[in-house]
Amino acid sequence: MEVQDRTELCFPHLPNISCRSKMYSWSGAVYLAILLSSISSFTVALNLLVIISVSHFRQLHTPTNILLLSLAVSDFLVGIMVMPGAIVLHTSCWLFGDLMCSLYNYTAFIVICSSVGDMVLISIDRYVAICDPLHYTTKITVNRVKLCVCLCWLFSALLSIVFTKNNLIQPGKYNSCHGECVIVIDNISGVVDLVLSFIIPVSLIIILYMRVFVVAVSQARAMRSHVAAVTLQVSLTITSKKSELKAARTLGILVVVYLLCFCPYYCLSLVGSKTLFSYLFELFLGMLFYFNSCMNPVIYAMFYPWFRKAIKLIVTLQILQPGSSDANIL
Repeated sequence: MEVQDRTELCFPHLPNISCRSKMYSWSGAVYLAILLSSISSFTVALNLLVIISVSHFRQLHTPTNILLLSLAVSDFLVGIMVMPGAIVLHTSCWLFGDLMCSLYNYTAFIVICSSVGDMVLISIDRYVAICDPLHYTTKITVNRVKLCVCLCWLFSALLSIVFTKNNLIQPGKYNSCHGECVIVIDNISGVVDLVLSFIIPVSLIIILYMRVFVVAVSQARAMRSHVAAVTLQVSLTITSKKSELKAARTLGILVVVYLLCFCPYYCLSLVGSKTLFSYLFELFLGMLFYFNSCMNPVIYAMFYPWFRKAIKLIVTLQILQPGSSDANIL
């Protein structure tokens, strides 16, 4: 894909202060816009199905699913707000003004931070479910999870102000010309971002899931050693443990995919090189990061039968029938 200078101005009626449109070749810009638009559309549609499923069916109002709902909301906002903005930034000029540029960057930071927080909460949820199953129902309740989700979003909004305060106070402060949307983070904010949005969350996620993996393996061996038991009590216990282990495996895949998509982009953004190769590579990793928001519902569909059943009921409009929220979805 070729990058070339164009002589067209973003604002032809402002020749002295307008940016020049520097973009991909026409065909490259079209391909990129189609690709990002397709990812954005699938992301919005699939995560909307998750939001409707968990919100509508009462059987799905569990602590773990509340966390998945919060993650789906983050992914939905990525698809409906962050991706379209990225399409504009990478294929044409920013035509929506400095204030909208600042608000766009602020919203993007909130969504990313909340997504990281959701992943940490999901890891904690699985850690307690696998490592301390006897106290799971008392420690992890729906109301406590809802409170944690609200605090996660509030913390993300407050933390994002730290990163974008200069842009919010003086929109367009770092733009060299009209038609540009630039955000600059000072050194102190960059360190805070690195520690709170990357090092600490990723470390917690990895440590918790390593512990979950060790305990899950030992529990799987214990279940195999008791497979010959025929009493109802043992049968119910084994079934319950298998369900928890399956949930841990599914959410483990979710976390691994997230880390694979999130870490490379974040690491490259810290380097900050401005060469053509690094720009194209950063664009690719950015698309990979966005694609993760589309992948999460696909993972649900692959491993959660309740999600596939919910999709069928939603698509066939059976959720519009009276009492459909009480349907047996599990």
